Amino acid sequence: MASILIVEDDEHIALTIRATLSMTGYDCTVLHDGTDVLREVASGRYDLVLLDVMLPGEDGFSLMQKLRGMGTPVIFLTAKQDVLDKVAGLRLGAEDYIVKPFEALELLARIEVVLRRFHKLTGVLTYGNLCADTEKHEVTQNGKVVPLTLKEFDVLVFLMRHVDVAVTREQLLNHVWGYSFAGETRTVDMHIRTLRKKLNLSDALVTIPKLGYRLEKR
Repeated sequence: MASILIVEDDEHIALTIRATLSMTGYDCTVLHDGTDVLREVASGRYDLVLLDVMLPGEDGFSLMQKLRGMGTPVIFLTAKQDVLDKVAGLRLGAEDYIVKPFEALELLARIEVVLRRFHKLTGVLTYGNLCADTEKHEVTQNGKVVPLTLKEFDVLVFLMRHVDVAVTREQLLNHVWGYSFAGETRTVDMHIRTLRKKLNLSDALVTIPKLGYRLEKR
């Protein structure tokens, strides 16, 4: 999985972000000021930088001017909500600009988009004895191919990309079927039941009452 540098001066926020990303398999390093950012990025270890704007040492906008020539994509994470700040950040070369507070699932989705754009996201996901190859569109369990429909595969991949994250039925509908899909949430429930049966996930793929589902970390 990709390696991400988190530059955030608020220790609690930094730890929360790292915990969220680590649960989904990302390798994370945290810096609390702008002092060593350029040196870390120059090492070539990172696939993405999550960069706060208001930092001790050197602010995020100033750092972005120097980072844009290094080839590592940057997403700003900041409390600065002004549209002009967002425009300034994007014009400096950031791939995205996310305003705090934000939902964990939104952050994960936006990271995934940027990593895919830069071809940094692996096409193979693993979960216990399961392996999902997004390029071959194939799932194996203990090395044996398990036949899944297109939508079953997409639901599984979404859950595998968000292990230990509560996912609502509406989020699955939006991601897998698209915003224009007019079906009811029981469509999601039907696919979850099938995945549990086909892949023996009854204990791992848990129902969260009145919300949705969570694929629990093994």
